[in-house]
Amino acid sequence: MQTLRKSCSTQLPEPNMPEPQRPSEKYSSFAPGAVHLEPGLFHKRFEVNLAYLKSLKTGNLLQNHFFEAGIDIFRDKTPEPQDDPHWGWETPTCLVRGHFLGHWLSAASRVYASTRDTELKVKLDRVVTELGTCQERNGGEWVFSIPEKYMDWTASGVRVAVPHYVVHKTLMGLFDAYRYASSAEALTVLENASRWFHAWTRRFSRDQMDDILDIETGGMLEVWANLYGATGAKHLEDLLERYTRARLFDPLLESKDVLTNMHANTTIPEIHGAARAYEVTGDGRWRSIVERYWECAVASRGTFCTGGQTSGEVWTPPYEFAARRGSATQEHCTVYNMIRLADYLFRWSGDGAYADYIERNLYNGILAQQHPYTGMVSYFLPLEAGGRKKWGTPTHDFWCCHGTLVQAHTAHNSYIYYGREKEVVVSQYIPSRLRTTVDGKQVTLTMEFDTEAELSHRPERWVIDIAVTCDGPTEMDLKLRVPDWVRDHPTVLLNGERQTVEQPSPRFSSLSRTWHTDSVRVELPKRLTSSAIPDEPETVAFMDGPVVLAGLCETEHTLRGDKDEPGAMLLPDNERKHGRWLTGYRTTGQERGIKFKPLHEIIDEPYTVYFPVKP
Repeated sequence: MQTLRKSCSTQLPEPNMPEPQRPSEKYSSFAPGAVHLEPGLFHKRFEVNLAYLKSLKTGNLLQNHFFEAGIDIFRDKTPEPQDDPHWGWETPTCLVRGHFLGHWLSAASRVYASTRDTELKVKLDRVVTELGTCQERNGGEWVFSIPEKYMDWTASGVRVAVPHYVVHKTLMGLFDAYRYASSAEALTVLENASRWFHAWTRRFSRDQMDDILDIETGGMLEVWANLYGATGAKHLEDLLERYTRARLFDPLLESKDVLTNMHANTTIPEIHGAARAYEVTGDGRWRSIVERYWECAVASRGTFCTGGQTSGEVWTPPYEFAARRGSATQEHCTVYNMIRLADYLFRWSGDGAYADYIERNLYNGILAQQHPYTGMVSYFLPLEAGGRKKWGTPTHDFWCCHGTLVQAHTAHNSYIYYGREKEVVVSQYIPSRLRTTVDGKQVTLTMEFDTEAELSHRPERWVIDIAVTCDGPTEMDLKLRVPDWVRDHPTVLLNGERQTVEQPSPRFSSLSRTWHTDSVRVELPKRLTSSAIPDEPETVAFMDGPVVLAGLCETEHTLRGDKDEPGAMLLPDNERKHGRWLTGYRTTGQERGIKFKPLHEIIDEPYTVYFPVKP
């Protein structure tokens, strides 16, 4: 049966090499293995997520692919057959069954690229091998957890949930196993599957294909762009054209608002596809689609204080948020996918506004929607008064957001540093270590927070120490982001001496010199600020730097004071415990005392984010 598998001659990437810079990019990302998270908040959340990834049994992950391939998981020889199958959206009778495996593959592959975790790699390789077996049992091309007829029914106008969305997850996971874990077998299975879609889509006219694409397709376009970039195969160029969603892209290029009240996460992955198509083809029309989407979705629409923007899974009307606060605001999938879109745009432009967007959504979306101890997801992030997060379970839910969650917490190291030639950009202030090569010399940057910078009271600034070590004198520009929340001039010390730093572009300061063994200290002053609802400007949320504060109360309360001076209404509360600063606040001078803490620290408490403020 092995003869059904097409041989693969494509050269595999070296997993620890920097990502190659494309002509379309101002900056390139560093490979996952080049950036290591150091102890801190993001590292803790990464570790919780890793423990969960490892806890899932191989046989349970594959259960729906086995069922579709006619493999009896209790009688045939399969890995770790279990009598405790996955439920929720992974129930064998659910129409979107099997979607989670692709997310798991993507997450496990990136973890391996970052940490070289051999335990996870063994499980990952076994999953890929079993998918290859399923493909053989299905005739050599179909490798998915749902039957082929779901695709045909959709094409004939019969709704069977979202089959393209489901199969995309498997395709995505296979590509990531190739890209991050150097799995030649994954690439072979993926190429075989791509030929099924090439033959299937050949049957349809352009109008028929457009009707098919109106049913959520996930990131199919991005998969074909990724695979085309890796192999250059002609049939993938055809698939790029066939999966182009003109009914979305053309109105965007005409500057029409096609997003208001549209299901948000249907469109964002399609724009990821346009972004990758631009990178692999160089066709500027793709980039224009992406930039126009961002303008329509964010720049001309606004966001909630968290950085998220959706309610009830749809895009909110531009700058009209007051009536959209509820129990179903900020779907996690949209947060993760919009961060990925911002990453594309930052790499292309170097504009720090995209890095600010990523930072706010990391704290108030990715962290805020992950249970800090179980690692589970909150599908939505309620922004109604007295909202509560509803947490998923390890094996009984498997919502779509469950899948994006496990991917999101493997990607923290991808947004911290960027580079080009003799330039390294510090985009996010997250404890970490970067190892790279500049002008042929090994360069290491180690970043950590100095939490003891002020000993009397809780620090009113972020203090970041960056150690730069080169294996010889190295000319390099080090660019430091100045976040949009900084409330005074930042201080930069080089080897203890205060620097007058250049700011060649908005939101960045630059240090250009010959480096060897040097230290940089960055001090970013902060204070409490308010973030108003655009169409209800007297109702505000409170921010501590990029972090949204949540009031521990079950109903909305009107506060008295100046909404633009929240520091007069909120004071530090219980600020110190043993060797660390705590993060809480309390109201002062109000009819009722309310305690506040960061939204990403809220677990099961009822909380309120927005408060009316009257003089």
